[in-house]
Amino acid sequence: MPIVAQSTETTDWVSRFADEVIEESERRAPGKPVVVASGLSPSGPIHLGNLREVMTPHLVADEIRRRGHQVRHLISWDDYDRYRKVPAGVPGVDETWAEHIGKPLTSVPAPKGSPHPNWAEHFKAAMTESLAELGVEFDGISQTAQYTSGVYREQILHAMKHRGDIDAILAQYRTKKAPAKKQQQKPVDEAELEAAEGSGAAAEDDGSSGSAGYFPYKPYCGNCEKDLTTVTSYDDDSTELTYSCTACGFSETVRLNEFNRGKLVWKVDWPMRWAYEGVIFEPSGVDHSSPGSSFQVGGQIVGIFDGKQPIGPMYAFVGISGMAKMSSSKGGVPTPADALKIMEPQLLRWLYARRRPNQSFKVAFDQEIQRLYDEWDRLEAKVADGSALPADVAAHSRAVGTASGELPRTPRPLPYRTLASVADITAGHEDQALRILSDLDPANPLTSLDEARPRYDKAEAWINTHVPADQRTIVRDEPDTELLKSLDEQARESLRLLLDGLADNWSLDGLTHLVYGVPKVQAGFSADATPKELPPEIKTAQRSFFALLYQLLVSRDTGPRLPTLLLAVGQERVRHLLGA
Repeated sequence: MPIVAQSTETTDWVSRFADEVIEESERRAPGKPVVVASGLSPSGPIHLGNLREVMTPHLVADEIRRRGHQVRHLISWDDYDRYRKVPAGVPGVDETWAEHIGKPLTSVPAPKGSPHPNWAEHFKAAMTESLAELGVEFDGISQTAQYTSGVYREQILHAMKHRGDIDAILAQYRTKKAPAKKQQQKPVDEAELEAAEGSGAAAEDDGSSGSAGYFPYKPYCGNCEKDLTTVTSYDDDSTELTYSCTACGFSETVRLNEFNRGKLVWKVDWPMRWAYEGVIFEPSGVDHSSPGSSFQVGGQIVGIFDGKQPIGPMYAFVGISGMAKMSSSKGGVPTPADALKIMEPQLLRWLYARRRPNQSFKVAFDQEIQRLYDEWDRLEAKVADGSALPADVAAHSRAVGTASGELPRTPRPLPYRTLASVADITAGHEDQALRILSDLDPANPLTSLDEARPRYDKAEAWINTHVPADQRTIVRDEPDTELLKSLDEQARESLRLLLDGLADNWSLDGLTHLVYGVPKVQAGFSADATPKELPPEIKTAQRSFFALLYQLLVSRDTGPRLPTLLLAVGQERVRHLLGA
């Protein structure tokens, strides 16, 4: 069932951009579908910074759909880009891939063992799968297919004819480039994941400049397939183009009106596509604000193609936390697929929807993910009871589904931190996990783990891949007799009070009340006394009591929340370990 459109009075950033884009589309192309665009280069793993390049227009496009307008979200796969370097940490890839540097990404072999036909398709496949899980609808455009089939032939000939105008625009910025600052490399868990500005983000030249002058077109060599070529002559009337390759020495003369083995350089290619596709909205990274950046220069070059620059909000970097344990040693960066292994798509969508494009945020792979899930669950409760703020309601609506309907969700969304603790303690034993989770709410017990899925599976994956071995929970097999013998009478009494109340309080809420209540009762207060009614030393007593229980149960000072841990261990074993 489609989700009801939000009121235009909603103050979230998505609605504001949707208003602007609809108005601009009616002005430029009345009666036609609204066109928004993203660009992704499958030159390696497509990371969570790149995902903002997709999610920003997706959310705007989806809001436009909710209002009843036709809209196309184009994703241009920049798979005809040159292969620039061998990325670190890609399984099945070694130093021999360096021989392919300079070729189109679709002409580079896929990593060893990949079922895909080439490098670009290998990395596109992973992203496409993640976008499907996230509910992102799009029209994919392969730039290899566009260029090699001659789709852009007229645009290429037009750019070559107006190469002097293009060169003049680029010349305005060539002398303004500041010297590159040497940056110290950060660990992956501290780094910000910048979405590259399309194919040209990394040290691309402005075109083929040789003794024959400037040309905004790069042929791929007919012998070695690399783009290390220079145009040495070109005739506008006949379109005869001669180039030579500095990599292998090959040269040839071709007719550009029949030749499909080359592409416009990035700073010309991008604005050409804006005009060709009629793009109204396309975001770009913060690096585009610098003089001579692709977006700024493209705003002038697009006029040569009789087009207009799209509405283009700049978006901030996406940070990550807690990924170093898994990826930094490999030189990798986290991808949407990595995130979707440990979090439901609704949570990942929410992270991108709730922040304005110019606000940075972090995707958590460490303990912070538990706090994020707590925050998400509180939002769900507020939305359900009508107490959430309008902008939060809008962000929630965009997270849980699209104009086409809601995303699949966990039937019984139990707290993520509880599920993680249970997965940690049971170490893959599903029958034990179901037993514990059924005891959380005896009045409404879980009858199957499927009711807690996929959230349970995500929490289990997080425990198994992101929690170091020395932080995993291992319940003792036998009592710590030395510690038990050393306890004073007050400590022994606290254990007796706990054990006496186990049977009557065997639920998550009951055990929470019990473990917090024991130090209160020992101090002469009611177990129901609130923090305001208690002296500060009660908190100290509670911490000491909790540390004792952790030592007796898991031989550490801390661990999973005690009520969850007690449920996981089971009444009989708890009594055994506490010396009953």
